[in-house]
Amino acid sequence: MKSWIYGFFMTWGMFLAIPCPFPRWDEGARGKMMVCLPFIGGIIGGLWALVAWVLGLFPCPTPVRALLLSAVPWCCTGFIHLDGFMDVCDAVLSRRDLETRRKILKDSHCGAFAVISLGLLFLAQWSLFFSGEELSLLPLALIPVVTRAWAGFAVLTLRTMGTSQYAKMERTGNLGKQAALVILAVGVSALPIALMGLEGLAPLAAGLGYWLGVWYGFRQLDGMSGDISGFALTLGELAGVAVLALVRT
Repeated sequence: MKSWIYGFFMTWGMFLAIPCPFPRWDEGARGKMMVCLPFIGGIIGGLWALVAWVLGLFPCPTPVRALLLSAVPWCCTGFIHLDGFMDVCDAVLSRRDLETRRKILKDSHCGAFAVISLGLLFLAQWSLFFSGEELSLLPLALIPVVTRAWAGFAVLTLRTMGTSQYAKMERTGNLGKQAALVILAVGVSALPIALMGLEGLAPLAAGLGYWLGVWYGFRQLDGMSGDISGFALTLGELAGVAVLALVRT
């Protein structure tokens, strides 16, 4: 049990910008971090829903409301997934050979493709929140849970690039962890559909968006990495928000 607690707070410290209340590191708990990812998603989703609820209590201008709701998941993670999104966009949109794309992926410089893609991403997310009034809080809160459950499954399952931080992760004995993540992702996707109908499709759309992003990134860069997962997470959240907003219009 202690190793799971350590794994949770290690995941918090790595994937959240919110100060960790128990900053500890135990190398033996590293293998549990991917399974803890959905619970980090629960923190992000809870804060996302809380901000949406608080903004609904006050006469906040719609453009400002859309800006704040767009920024919540990015600020909670310290923009770590946006960094992956920009890196993948720079690499893939360069349309160079595989070796060059991988070099661009690891380049710390920010290229034009990354800037343009980030601008379009922000405009898309802001526009969706601008158009969606009185968003349902439960599906919104569950979007980050589903995307991170699938993120943990993808990292434990897919072949990683040699340069990825996940390359040294133990790949054996993960069947139970993979099954737990799949059950959690499917269950959390099904719950709001059963309770809320069309609005409840948002977490399911987020999961599908994540896998579309992973498929594209994996195909273009021939391997899985943290950048690709961040790229897919960002697109998955956008897909979930799109469904949540558009069914309200």
